Amino acid sequence: MAKLQSLDPQTPMFAQFKEKTGPIVLANTFFVPKERTEAFLSLFRRQAEFMKAQPGFISLRMHKGTAGSQLLMNVAVWESTEALATAFGSPEFQRMAAEFADDVVSYPHIFEQIDV
Repeated sequence: MAKLQSLDPQTPMFAQFKEKTGPIVLANTFFVPKERTEAFLSLFRRQAEFMKAQPGFISLRMHKGTAGSQLLMNVAVWESTEALATAFGSPEFQRMAAEFADDVVSYPHIFEQIDV
């Protein structure tokens, strides 16, 4: 199973699920060893298909770091933290999440848009 790490140690993703807000963006950066990239993406595609069918899902994009980077970043938009938390906590999603290799590290964080 991938290791979950917090980008903001004061506010881990699970604590963010408690705030009722939306729409939200889940930015999840993954460190994936080069030799695991194809297997990771195959499993991620399965997860993405599951998430796309969940209530409150809006969109998803995967990005790859340049210049040989071992980072991938998923940016997903959801109607609310509740919708994301429900999908994330589902047994089917958790079974798929457990399939990721132990040397994959995930840095998920939830954001909301602000005006600048």
